[in-house]
Amino acid sequence: MNKKLYFLLLALLAFANVNAQMLDPAKWTTKIEKKSANTFLLTFDGTIEKEWHLYSQFTPDGGPLPLEVIFKNAKGNFTLVGKAKESKTRTAFNDIFEVNETFFEKKAQITQEIKVTNPNFTKVEVELNYQVCKDVCINMEKKFTFVLPVNTLSSALNPDTKTTETIIAETAVLDTLKKDSLQPSLGTSNVVIADTPAAIEKTANKSEKRGLLSIFFLAFLGGLAALMTPCVFPMIPMTVSFFTKQSKTKAKGISNAIIYGVAIILIYVMLGFLVTWVFGADALNALSTNVWFNVIFFVLLVVFAASFLGAFEIMLPNSWANKVDNQADRGGIIGILFMALALAIVSFSCTGPIVGTLLVEAASNGGIAPVVGMFGFSLALALPFMLFAMFPGWLNSLPKSGGWLNTVKVFLGFLELALAFKFLSNADLVLQLHLLEREVFLAIWIAIFGVLALYLFGKITLPHDSPLPHISVGRLMMGLLVLTFTVYLIPGLWGAPLKIISAFPPPMEYSESPFGIGNSSRSNSAVILPEGAKSGPHGIVVFDDYEKGLAYAKTISKPIMLDFTGYACVNCRKMENNVWSDIDVLKLLKNEVVVISLYVDDKRELPKEQQFVSKKTGSEIETIGDKWTDFMISTYKTNTQPLYVLTDLEGNSLNQEKPTISYVGVTEYESWLKSGIANFKK
Repeated sequence: MNKKLYFLLLALLAFANVNAQMLDPAKWTTKIEKKSANTFLLTFDGTIEKEWHLYSQFTPDGGPLPLEVIFKNAKGNFTLVGKAKESKTRTAFNDIFEVNETFFEKKAQITQEIKVTNPNFTKVEVELNYQVCKDVCINMEKKFTFVLPVNTLSSALNPDTKTTETIIAETAVLDTLKKDSLQPSLGTSNVVIADTPAAIEKTANKSEKRGLLSIFFLAFLGGLAALMTPCVFPMIPMTVSFFTKQSKTKAKGISNAIIYGVAIILIYVMLGFLVTWVFGADALNALSTNVWFNVIFFVLLVVFAASFLGAFEIMLPNSWANKVDNQADRGGIIGILFMALALAIVSFSCTGPIVGTLLVEAASNGGIAPVVGMFGFSLALALPFMLFAMFPGWLNSLPKSGGWLNTVKVFLGFLELALAFKFLSNADLVLQLHLLEREVFLAIWIAIFGVLALYLFGKITLPHDSPLPHISVGRLMMGLLVLTFTVYLIPGLWGAPLKIISAFPPPMEYSESPFGIGNSSRSNSAVILPEGAKSGPHGIVVFDDYEKGLAYAKTISKPIMLDFTGYACVNCRKMENNVWSDIDVLKLLKNEVVVISLYVDDKRELPKEQQFVSKKTGSEIETIGDKWTDFMISTYKTNTQPLYVLTDLEGNSLNQEKPTISYVGVTEYESWLKSGIANFKK
């Protein structure tokens, strides 16, 4: 009997141990390959569990956390040869963060070449920081040690060595997972698997396709706008007349015009290919989310806008146009190709800013977006030349050239100027400078579109405008449309969501006043913020420091809801947007509990005296995020976000059957909240 009890106890302990293992969806193996006397290739091969995503180095700022490869002991020992390279990734639009996130599925490989400069150096210490997400997100930190071959020194001294050997490194994969944790025991966490792998893949494909279709559609509109400029529009009847008069037959004229149109498309598509090839598909995505490149894009678009508004003209050298024009006289298909190139060069002062803007916008999508964008733009540009050649009678229906063409150009200049501030806003958001908060951004847009409306109504004139005795009906209608849009923007200063332009201005939280101008927390006694608190999602009073939140909860005798979250946690935002916004849930969060949101990816360093080594994981706790991660792991035995815990004022869980809850629906979340609150009041 004693033996049975003994073995039963062992089994229970084993079971408990199994359920207390780290939740680690990505497993890594490493190897080191000697490439030459003193260069080595370090390889990390990751196997990712089904349905989990591991985010790439090149996933943009403002979304999930990108992978970081940190070399701890490089100084004085070795140098990096280029940037770490990645295996195949997937890019899909994330409608929560409104970015095209880049991630690995199932497999991930990272390679980095290094050049050893210290002949006595033997060990490379590397740290991988990354985020993996499914229905919850986990921030991981893993450390690896690569041991260099014993003959490194002799090889370095003998540059003629040709051997290439692969050492399957007995790397000490130090499982000090600073941001790992023990897997929650049965009944302590409720992680809902919402999507099957097929559904995830289908959604990703749809998002990626939708992103490229959007780029194509916007580029096509850009091409139509370019047609209506003074540099291009007058070329349509001239070019079509040339083909119809110079060709011996009508069929020949049509075929030449079609070749001309196809040549225009090829020129711009080749430009898209060139941009993608020079920078690389992933690099374009990375550049577009870099702070300095966003600033450069801002300056570039302001220059384009100034050109359209009449300050100066951006032109390619006249010698280029002359040389190409001479080649166009050769006749035949070659001559037609050079005619198309001549159009691109001559019209550059009008098309250049539009093409540049499209390439900048397409770069934020990465991949083949620049190619798709140039195809859409050139298709719109080429179609009229082909269609009017097929049906010359249509030329009579074209409006005559005149001042209205310059009006189109000025209109585009205002649009360029408005779009420029989107890129400046991106840089400000990444740096968290709060120089271009939501109200300031909207005020700038209101000013830009307000002045555009005055221009369209004829109240303002610019350098290249011709006298305007009256405005046309079309111009009046466009002016009314712009004025309506301007008026629509104004309530945004008072906190209106402005869903039509939600992807452009900073989010509601990035604001001088989360409640809108004229409705600040000071003017509303119901939302006066306690010391140490801030306004969170939907106006919920939130603390981001546990001690301050606990002290406040004790003064008003209310239970605490711990919200373990992350700035880059997708499903945390989904819970806040879709569950916390429910009227009944929101009422509970605002009135019945004290919400303490602890950000596990907060990279701000703790003061030196507050840094320590975790007793649970053995990791160095250096940042605020490390502190809250260690608190979550040590107390609640999990490393997933979002994670919600209802506690009393002594830190005891109020929900015995389900102490923690994660990514769930409104009904279950509300029920869990009510149960914990009721237990607190007993």
